[in-house]
Amino acid sequence: MILALLALMAAPNVVPDGAIPSVATAEQNEADRLLAEAGHALRQGRFEQASTMVGLAVAAGANGSALDRVRADIAHMRRQDAAALQTYRRLLLETPNDPALLERGGISALRLGQTGEAEAMLTRAVAITPGRMPILGALAVLSDRKRDFAAANRYYAWALAQAPDDPRLLSNYGWSLILQGRWSDAMAPLERALAISPRFALAARNLELARSALDARLPQRREGESDSDFAARLNDAGVAAMARGEKVRAQAAFARALEISDQWYDRAARNLERLESR
Repeated sequence: MILALLALMAAPNVVPDGAIPSVATAEQNEADRLLAEAGHALRQGRFEQASTMVGLAVAAGANGSALDRVRADIAHMRRQDAAALQTYRRLLLETPNDPALLERGGISALRLGQTGEAEAMLTRAVAITPGRMPILGALAVLSDRKRDFAAANRYYAWALAQAPDDPRLLSNYGWSLILQGRWSDAMAPLERALAISPRFALAARNLELARSALDARLPQRREGESDSDFAARLNDAGVAAMARGEKVRAQAAFARALEISDQWYDRAARNLERLESR
């Protein structure tokens, strides 16, 4: 009787196996939650918060590919492309058809000037997710660098159909049209980019370049403009003139950039050397 009573008293405290999570499982759940929070912060552009959450996740036991992925994404968003690309390569060995890894890895490779690797990743990415604007925009820039303007125009058209009001995409398209010598056509996307983002300096520079090309003159120095900024605009004018086949204007632009700024000397000198070797 006593034994039966003791058994009855103990029964409510009996818990089936697995009903209480282990300490390790609780820690892993917390680590996963923190990594998810870091990813959300990163998508909102809050890099410092994302980095803090990653640190907390590591303290909670986060490791492996999930952690590596968030770290690579933070590096990518901060334009620390060498570090990001190294990790993306490793992650792609595990999941070779992950479109997000291919997209960000391809863009990092493109920004590093690694054209072949960028093309390989981005073409695989666009085959998996055809409508992704960042992939299409990156392929458009890649096509510009290869001077394959027919492909560039197709990619810009597809990308702008997805994001017609993206100022960076509009500015890149305007620059592509300048490289093609389509000065008048370049005006509309550049003006649109500046209407959306009035302080977008690159779009403003490209618009002035298109206008100066139409006026058959080199860019003029703005009031208070630094030597470096003016030399950069002259160098861009030379690149565009070179693409157009206007050798005299290109020579004048590069030579003027050489005179103005030591910072731009090497780049302008290389462009001038390329021009004169043609």
